[in-house]
Amino acid sequence: MTVRPPQALAPSFTKETGLNILEYELMSERADALGRHGLKVEKALALLAERLAAGCGEEEREGLLDDAADKVWAFFIQREMCGLRSQKDAVRRYGIPPEVMARLGIVRRKP
Repeated sequence: MTVRPPQALAPSFTKETGLNILEYELMSERADALGRHGLKVEKALALLAERLAAGCGEEEREGLLDDAADKVWAFFIQREMCGLRSQKDAVRRYGIPPEVMARLGIVRRKP
């Protein structure tokens, strides 16, 4: 005959332990950071489109492309930290231009 311990003494995996609470908070912070990065990408791409439509100069265009690429790069890194490995849906969703995609990950020297 097998005797099992009372349920009150058995370890519970459904109760909130310190580890579960911490993991929940970390997931919440990752999601919040992802949202903030997404907003930065939207703003940078909107500014780029607005200035290109207005006929900005070549130097300003390069600066806007670099800024947008930096923001998209940070966004992609944050997505990967959240477990989202494919960036195809983000490129489609935000309408990231090929010019910006070509500059991702490039380290530029400051004069």
